[in-house]
Amino acid sequence: MDFDPTSLALPHVAKLHPYTPGLQPGEPGWVKLNTNECPYPPSPRVAEALRREIGEDGESLRLYPNPRSVPLRAAVARLHGLSEENVCVGNGSDDILNLLVRCFCDTGAAAGFTWPSYSLYPVIAGIQDGRVCTIDFERDMRLPVGRIAASGARIFLLTSPNAPTGAGFSNADIEGVLRDFPGLLVVDEAYAPFADENAIPLLARHPNLVVVRTLSKAYALAGLRVGYALAHPDVIGLLDRVRDSYNVNRLSQAAAIAALADQPWLDAIVSRIRATRDRCLADWTGRRGWFTYRSQANFLFTEPRDGAGRTGPAVAAAAYEFLRSRKVLVRHFPSHALTASFLRVTVGTDGEMAVLNQSLEAWLKAPPNA
Repeated sequence: MDFDPTSLALPHVAKLHPYTPGLQPGEPGWVKLNTNECPYPPSPRVAEALRREIGEDGESLRLYPNPRSVPLRAAVARLHGLSEENVCVGNGSDDILNLLVRCFCDTGAAAGFTWPSYSLYPVIAGIQDGRVCTIDFERDMRLPVGRIAASGARIFLLTSPNAPTGAGFSNADIEGVLRDFPGLLVVDEAYAPFADENAIPLLARHPNLVVVRTLSKAYALAGLRVGYALAHPDVIGLLDRVRDSYNVNRLSQAAAIAALADQPWLDAIVSRIRATRDRCLADWTGRRGWFTYRSQANFLFTEPRDGAGRTGPAVAAAAYEFLRSRKVLVRHFPSHALTASFLRVTVGTDGEMAVLNQSLEAWLKAPPNA
């Protein structure tokens, strides 16, 4: 008898489209500027902490990790001047976002988000069989404060700085949403270390605010998956009810504590990345004449012009494919009118950005369809 396991799945699960991450090439030789990873290694304290945690014989690895990541929660709380009761730690910020949607979204309670934005949001809402409401940005990327406040969502997910454009939003605008929005506003600050401003100071005044952070970007710990939420203790209590008991492993907890303790290392790396970002931004908008958003993240979102001065989705797709043929990976998002003409480029080392620019020069000189 033929057996189709998908016929047993819940109907909404059978219709889900999974999240599509950026390409992760397995062979060497690529210039990888497509997933917003840090181009520099983490603090040396991280490797030291991992060696201590593993020990000579790996004895500690047979034991479960601290189930609530208590020492790490304490380190996060100290960093931000908050209490441990304001902190929940997750297996990357994606885990935190999933927990939030699990708590506050279903068929009768909508999750809202601006668009374009992090493409995981509709996926985790879909897993819940939840309703979604989306609010489209205009090209100027101004925050639609009134429309968010009036969205009717139970929970609203706002990436600030925005991905994929890098546009940042002021605390004044975010507070404007918080004053009028009756639901929970989640400000997803994956790129906050590179930004001009962050929403953490608003937590004391707004119990309906959740700030989500990750150690994957600025702290260079994408391979260990650590993120956290900062929120009112009642919100944190709800997240703890629905998270896995051991959601962050021993090594990730130890590495994260070490990384958070070395803020001078973080400051130096962030300063270096911002300097490279701003030099590229000036070059692309000035010498090249490409429209590029003023980024407050560790990437740039630029609208390439071909050798004939044309822009558009076909031009962006051609540039993407040409770069890929030369083993330079960036991201192209063709499914939305606002993003289809752009490429998102992670800020790499100065050497990696030089390779990118050399490849772009070759693309501009190449015959059409080359």
